[in-house]
Amino acid sequence: MNEKDFRDHVSRMLAWEEAHVGFEKAVDGIPETARGRRAEGVPYSAWQLLEHLRLAQHDMLDFCVNPQYKEMKWPDDYWPKDPAPPSAAAWDASVRQFLADRAALQAIATDTSRDLTAKIPHGSGQTYLRELLLVADHNAHHIGELVVVRRLLGVW
Repeated sequence: MNEKDFRDHVSRMLAWEEAHVGFEKAVDGIPETARGRRAEGVPYSAWQLLEHLRLAQHDMLDFCVNPQYKEMKWPDDYWPKDPAPPSAAAWDASVRQFLADRAALQAIATDTSRDLTAKIPHGSGQTYLRELLLVADHNAHHIGELVVVRRLLGVW
């Protein structure tokens, strides 16, 4: 595989729906009344999963591009405490920000001026490729959980 094909593959991996439901389908059409409800036996709502996805992905993007990066506090800075979004606008803004940050990560993957195997200068040995793979893996896990929550709430 040549470098362009490899980079395109990594970029697509951040958004693909080949082996599982993608982000857009997972968040599409969740009724406002279900966004803040927790299914029995599940410790988080669709809103908490959406926000966690957004916050964690943004943190990994920030780590890749911000030399002044400040580590967030786990788990407080990664999970909203309130199960319900403050408004429909907050839900929509979270979805838009997730998509914008994902696009920025995809741009990192396809940017030929960036060596994906290079260590991130302000990190402790992490590479750009490692972060992109971590984002894809993390997102796939939690998007799957979002699908399960929707099914348990009967809104799939």
